[in-house]
Amino acid sequence: MRVMPIMSAALSVLLSVSPVLAKDKKHEKPMDQQAMMELWQKLAQPGEPHKLFAGLAGSWTTTTKEWMEPGKPPTESAGTAEMKMVLDGRFLYQEYHAQMMGHPFSGIGIDGYDNVTKKYVTAWIDTMGTGIFMMEGTASADGKTITLKGSHPEPGGGTMSHRAVWKIVDSNSTTFDMYATHHGGKEMKMLEILYTRKP
Repeated sequence: MRVMPIMSAALSVLLSVSPVLAKDKKHEKPMDQQAMMELWQKLAQPGEPHKLFAGLAGSWTTTTKEWMEPGKPPTESAGTAEMKMVLDGRFLYQEYHAQMMGHPFSGIGIDGYDNVTKKYVTAWIDTMGTGIFMMEGTASADGKTITLKGSHPEPGGGTMSHRAVWKIVDSNSTTFDMYATHHGGKEMKMLEILYTRKP
């Protein structure tokens, strides 16, 4: 099958012009094909951040709090989440089921660490929309507190900015807090999820 050689060639061209790689090591002339392939293969391998994600695989119960307005008490609901590593340990896949604003809610998340950009990345889709929500960010020195940022257009116009703080407390518990800023206003906490591993 000729898909892999074509893909490898395309990736070689992409990596040869990558500004991220240029920062790591400057070359007076372009890297040769063999060196480029070796670098690509190295960057494609899961590392320590991916091993940390792998520790989250399994079944979880969730307790969710939602804040609709500042100063008002949150609504609370219970849910479940199933997590597993996919693509040979490169990404953490999550299926989440709970209540949101009093209605059944389901979502799917893909979390990863990009070895090229050296950033954590996440993509999220759910039953409350038809878009794909993307965030990226960095982690604390131990890798257990990941801060992500992203934004999306609002139906009535303008943009909502998000900041999420994901804390891996231990192998049996993790928290996910989401903060939002509407139209450049003041940031407010809008979501808190506590994950507890099922026995």
